[in-house]
Amino acid sequence: MKRTFAVALAALALVMLAGDAQAQAKPKRIAVAVMDFEYGTLDNWWGNYDIGKGMADQVVDALVEDGTFSVIERKKLDAVLAEQDFAQSNRAAPSAATLAKVGKIKGIQYILSGSITKYTTERKDGGIRVKGIGLGGGKGKAEVHLTVRLIDVTTGEILVSAKGVGESKKGGAFSFSSGSVGVGMGSSEYRNSALGDAQAMACTDLVAKIVAKKDRLEE
Repeated sequence: MKRTFAVALAALALVMLAGDAQAQAKPKRIAVAVMDFEYGTLDNWWGNYDIGKGMADQVVDALVEDGTFSVIERKKLDAVLAEQDFAQSNRAAPSAATLAKVGKIKGIQYILSGSITKYTTERKDGGIRVKGIGLGGGKGKAEVHLTVRLIDVTTGEILVSAKGVGESKKGGAFSFSSGSVGVGMGSSEYRNSALGDAQAMACTDLVAKIVAKKDRLEE
């Protein structure tokens, strides 16, 4: 009887230890919301396409894939930003009113806002920026630079600043000014171009640098 009781206690202790280990292995993730990127300082060669929104979507995908942060659904954020008339000009530096509104969304502790500071593509043969269709037209060289800040929605304090850089000579040149339906950052033409590859590299680089500084944030 005593032996059976001892075995039962030992089994219970093992279950409790396993539960503690599992809890420690899955710490609470920090919740962030990603703003559309500002890009007003760049030359306008992509037509009416919002490259800032497309960039934000790819950064969200990279953050989710990494798994370090809990990323808030964009639909919730978009609803708040629509109420605030959130223009491209203040995407990189949200106002106190915008931060207060975003902070009311359940779970959001920090917002990631930033700018596309370089977004260029060139033909290998002519060394000029592509303004025509340019899909698959020769080799391309592209560079994408991103700068972001992680901001505490309660205090407005900037806790993390990071830069992501991507450079590629993969595939052909690319231009959003082709006017083709469906030609955007989600298209296979874009992903297979030098510009699409450079953007993916910049997003990966950016997320790695943000994750490396996560100890500056409170869970």
